[in-house]
Amino acid sequence: MADIKYYDVIQKPVLTEKSMNAMAEKKYTFLVHPEATKTQIKEAVEKMFEGTKVAKVNTMNGEGKTKRRGTVYGKTAKTKKAIVQLTAESADIELFEGL
Repeated sequence: MADIKYYDVIQKPVLTEKSMNAMAEKKYTFLVHPEATKTQIKEAVEKMFEGTKVAKVNTMNGEGKTKRRGTVYGKTAKTKKAIVQLTAESADIELFEGL
């Protein structure tokens, strides 16, 4: 497994209607590095966003889709999505404040 730094773990936030509704319960959804563990994701969120405390992390692995171009078959990249639950006394993530 590769040595992943905390700033490489979180790639981008997931902004869907379902993830926006979950923010009321202090649940934030991110696309993360496919080889990142739950511990690394927790550490990255707490370091990148000041005043946050993570209660738990749920992850989902997405396999790459098979695509075809002519007679050649290939696969798209794997993805990993993490839903981060913050504690009740934790500060909100400012990235999502104006949405």
